[in-house]
Formats: sequence, C-alpha cells, structure tokens
Amino acid sequence: MEWFTAPEYWMSRLVFQRALAVLYLVAFLTAALQFRALMGERGMLPVPRFVERVPFKRAPSLFQLHYSDRFFAVCAWTGCAVSAALVAGLDSLLPLWGGMVLWLVPWVLYLSIVNVGQTWYGFGWESLLLEVGFLAVFLGNDEVAPPVLVLFLLRWILFRVEFGAGLIKMRGDECWRKLTCLDHHHETQPMPGPLSWFFHHLPRPLHRVEVAANHVTQLVVPFLLFTPQPVATAAASLMILTQLWLVLSGNFSWLNWITIVLALSAVRFPADPPSVPGTPLWYEVLVLAVAALLAGLSYQPVRNMLSRRQVMNRSFDPLHLVNTYGAFGSVSRVRHEVVVEGTDADVPREDSDWREYEFKGKPGDPGHWPRQFAPYHLRLDWMMWFAALSPAYAGSWFGALVERLLENDRDTLKLLRRSPFPADAPPRYVRARLFRYRYTTWRELRETGACWERTYVREYLPPTRLAGVTQRS
Repeated sequence: MEWFTAPEYWMSRLVFQRALAVLYLVAFLTAALQFRALMGERGMLPVPRFVERVPFKRAPSLFQLHYSDRFFAVCAWTGCAVSAALVAGLDSLLPLWGGMVLWLVPWVLYLSIVNVGQTWYGFGWESLLLEVGFLAVFLGNDEVAPPVLVLFLLRWILFRVEFGAGLIKMRGDECWRKLTCLDHHHETQPMPGPLSWFFHHLPRPLHRVEVAANHVTQLVVPFLLFTPQPVATAAASLMILTQLWLVLSGNFSWLNWITIVLALSAVRFPADPPSVPGTPLWYEVLVLAVAALLAGLSYQPVRNMLSRRQVMNRSFDPLHLVNTYGAFGSVSRVRHEVVVEGTDADVPREDSDWREYEFKGKPGDPGHWPRQFAPYHLRLDWMMWFAALSPAYAGSWFGALVERLLENDRDTLKLLRRSPFPADAPPRYVRARLFRYRYTTWRELRETGACWERTYVREYLPPTRLAGVTQRS
C-alpha cells in the first residue's frame, strides 16, 4: 500500500529515534542512581510494601513478580545499556522484527519502574515518555519507510501536550488571561535554573509578550501540525523554539526535551530516502491494529480536554498508552521552601548549633546559585517543592526522610548536595522550618552576590529524634 508509508520522513524518523533514545538513557540513569533511597527495600516508599497492596492488573510491572534492590538495579542499568545501543543505531542493523523488539525492551522496563514508582514517579513526563516510547516500537527501521499512521499518532500526542496545556491555563489561574503569570512564575517555579533570576527580572511588558506568545503556540499552532508541508514543519519549528526558551528559563526534567523530540518527528528534513523493499504484510496489519487501539483509547483524553473540569497529567489505562497532559494551571505568587536542619545537641534549643542540609537543585542557601540539571530529574528536590506548598504532599514520605537523615543513611545522603554531619556522627535531632524566598534585586545582587533573600515563616516539623534513643548524660 503506497499510502501506508512516507519515505520523505526517513531522516525525521532517524533524528526522532536517536533523540528519544537519549531521553530513555537519562530516565534510566535517573532511576539507577536514585531508587535505593526513594523506593528500595529500605527506601522512603518501599516497592515491596507497594506491591503487597496493589494488584498486577492495576500496576503491571516486572517488580510485581519479583523485587529486590539488585533486580531493580539490573533492570535500570539494562535500560541504560539498551538505550545507549539505540542511540548508536543498533536497531537499524537488525531485521525489522528485531529492531521492534529492541525498542520494546526499554518501554517494558520503564513501565515497570513507573508503575511501582508511587509519588516519586507521579509526573506527567513519565507517562509522556511511555506513550511516545510505545509508538517508537512501531516506527520501523532501515528495512521500511516510516508508517504514515505512526507519524500521525506522534503528532496527535504533540497536539494533546500543547493544546491540553493551553486549555488548562485558560481555564485556570486568571493571571494567564491577564497575561501576568510570568511576573511570578520564574521565581516560584519548582526548580529554577541558572538563568531563571534573569528571566524574572525581564521588563514586565516582555513578560506579557511571553504569555501571549505561549497562548498562540499552545492554542493555535497545534492545529497546523495536521496541515500540508511546509506549514507543518513551520508549526513544529515554532514549538521547538518555544520549548528551548523554557529550557533556558528553568529545570523541568525532560518535559521540554521530549516535546522537542515529538516536534522533530513532524519536521521534514531535506534528505533523499534510500530505496527499500515493500512493507511486509504482517507489519502493516500490526500497525493498523495498534492505530485502531490508540484511536479508541483517545476517547477519554479528548473528553477530558473538552471538559470544563479538565484535569492535568492523568493516565486512563495502566499501560499509559494514551494520556492527558497539562501544567501550571495555577501559578504561585509566593515561594516557600522547607529548610531541613540537624543538631548534635543533647537538648534541642533555638540557640543550639542547627546545621542546614543542602539539596542539589532546590533553593536553600541564599548565596548558592541554581544549576542546570534538566533533563536529569532530581525527584526528591521536586517533591520538596510540593511539600512546601502543603504538608499533605509530604505525608507519605517526609517522616521517612527525617528518619534516614537521623541515621545518616548513605543512599539518602547521596541525594543531597551536602550533609553538615560526618558519616560516623549523625545528628541527634532534625527539624524543618518554612521560609519565604524571593529573588534579590539587581542592587542586592551586586552588594551581596546572593540571588535569594529568605524570611522565616513558621515551624514545619519540630525537633525530632529516633524513637528509643536516650539523651546523653
């Protein structure tokens, strides 16, 4: 069937596949380096405890069948190895079915991680990576031209990502309609980057232009993805430029990068495709069946987008095949941060020697300038931002974090930038306090060199020690 494939998108597929494999590699590396403290056997939210109460059909995962920290590590590092092989183009050296199996491996492994990841993996870009990764299985390799239906479904995902985000903004916080959200967002976003301070201090009229341009890109441009070339390429290119602007302004894990990868699949690169034999019948039947399945599963996300009660970042099936997306329907006007401190004093007093724990990405020391981490995802730092919004977000894991700090747990301390206590001398008490943070002005920056100014708000957690530990005499 000549209509089944689009040879002119040969280079687009190649760029898309290699870029997606890089994101897979980052995701598996994040899991391999952080899982023990977060959800390992002695983690804050252990996987074994989760699988005891959640059945396989609700959260399909290899770890429902067996879990140990060693097995999880094997799966995560295997995901890294397979992703690196895909970056290198190993799938193009295999027969068509072999390339598809190779792309299926990271999808199964990452689905297994996400479905037992609990709070730590409750972010929209986890489902987005899985949805895109599933389609990548059926995109083919050098033995066939890219299937039209799969290319269309990739654009359908990109449309839902952008249009859904645009709708959630227009239905949400009034500052999006007044074009004033960026007066606050760069300061209050979950994890500022090294340039966020400068973005915040851009002239307010420019902030209005930014918001207006965002509305155009998310509410108008997505429809142009389904128009003939070169208009579709122009629309995708505009989305890429918008996402690169967001990359510069903050640390949003791989959300921006996977949106860019999706947009690359709609860009028609000037390249002559090689000649290939006819598409196998089994492959055509399989792609048609998958397309029909995903079209049927799109009902719930479309219904959600059209609803006045639209929700953000939700999966409607346990395999995360078709999901709904959106971000920042509301924007905080004030930034709060939870500052965690410890002391080795026998009796904790206000004038005791309280020493602050420093996180890698979230604001802490006012003089510490933010670093760029995205697309790498600092999961604990992100959840600390939510904890500052409301203790309800921290109810399931914050107590366990404090317990690990009181034990000087090695895996937990690896998640931090700095612990103020030596490895052989853990603190006697740990407490948490809530501070209001604001960016310094240009004058304050010149005088102090600090990008933040903070003010004490209230106690978040009173001085806490391990149960059963007696005071020293």
